[in-house]
Amino acid sequence: MQKTIERIAGDADGTVYEFPVLRFEGKDKAAPSAYLQAALHAGELPGVVAIDALMPMLAKAEVEGRIRGPITIVPWANPIGRAQYHFGEHQGRFHLGTRTNFNRGFPLLAAPKTRLLPDTTLGGADQRLKTRLVQLSLGSDIVLDLHCDDEGLAYLYIHTRLWPHMADCAAAMGIDAVVLWSEDTDGTFEGASIMPYQNVPTSVARFDRRAVTTVEYRGILDVDAALAASDAEGLYRLLVTRDVIQDPSIQKFETFAGPAVPLENIDMMPAPRAGAILYDVKPGDRVKKGDRLATIVHAPGEIDGRTEVFAPQSGFILTRRSRRIIRAGEDLLKLAGDKKSGDARSGTLED
Repeated sequence: MQKTIERIAGDADGTVYEFPVLRFEGKDKAAPSAYLQAALHAGELPGVVAIDALMPMLAKAEVEGRIRGPITIVPWANPIGRAQYHFGEHQGRFHLGTRTNFNRGFPLLAAPKTRLLPDTTLGGADQRLKTRLVQLSLGSDIVLDLHCDDEGLAYLYIHTRLWPHMADCAAAMGIDAVVLWSEDTDGTFEGASIMPYQNVPTSVARFDRRAVTTVEYRGILDVDAALAASDAEGLYRLLVTRDVIQDPSIQKFETFAGPAVPLENIDMMPAPRAGAILYDVKPGDRVKKGDRLATIVHAPGEIDGRTEVFAPQSGFILTRRSRRIIRAGEDLLKLAGDKKSGDARSGTLED
C-alpha cells in the first residue's frame, strides 16, 4: 500500500489543507479499478470507520497477491469541512466561506478527460478540493462516495443508466434500499463521476460494468465497531463481486431483494410548524396514506398546541431527522412512496 498526501492551498497565505490518499496497485491491467472516499460531508463518519475496518482486509489481500485491479482510497475527503467549527459545533456539510454544500458544485465534464477540468487557480479552496477529488477518481470503474443520513436505512443513490446492473453491488453491501435518479443540475460528486460517460462510445462508458453510487450508511450517530466491521465486509464483498479482488471464499451476490424507488417518489414532508417532534414512525416502517407520521408540539400545554403530520401516500420511511427540534418548513423525514410524489422539489442528495 502506498500513501501520499494531497495539499490544497487555502484562501489566505499560510493556510494549507491536507488529506491522505491510499493506493493498492493491481496485478492485472485489464481488471476493474475502484475509488472509495468518505466524509465529503466532514461530520459523516460511518464511512470513515468502515474504511478503517476495511484496510486490514485489503492489506491481507495485497500480501497474498489477490488484488487484481488498482484501488484508490480517500478516507478523509474533506479537510476543509473537517476543520470547521462554529461556537464549538462542527460544521462539515457547508463551506462557511461560500455557504455552498460540499457535495455541490463539482465539475460536470462532457467526457472523462482530465484536460477538461476547470482551472481553479483563481477559485476558492473548496473548488480546488472538488476538482482534485474528481481528478483522483476519474476513470475508475467503481466509484463509491460514502455518506450517511440523519437517521435512516442503509441505502444507495444510483443513476438509472446503471440499474439494474448494480443490483449485485447493493446485494453484496447488504443495502436496505436503492433510490434511482437520472438528472444532476447541481454538480454532486456522484453526478461528476457518471455524467462524463453519458455521451461517449459504449466501449468507453461500459455501463454494464461501471458502479458509481452515493452510499448512505444509516444515521450520523451509527458510528461503532460492529457496524464498521459489517460495512467493511460489504465493501470487500463488492470488490470481490466486481473482480477487483480475488477471494474464492466469498460468495458473489447477483440479486437484490430490497426496493428500488425512483427519486420522484420521495416525499420530504416539511414541518408545518416550528417545535418539538414526536415521531410515530422510524426508518423502515411501512405506512399507508393518511397514517400519522409525527406530531409537532409548537405551543406546549395549550389547546391546539399540537399539529399532526400525515402520510400523503403509502410507502416506507427511508430517513428521519436526528434532532427533535425543527423550524417551520424544514423536512421531517423522507417517505419513499409507492407513487410519484406531489412535491416536485425532491432532488438528488437533498440538503
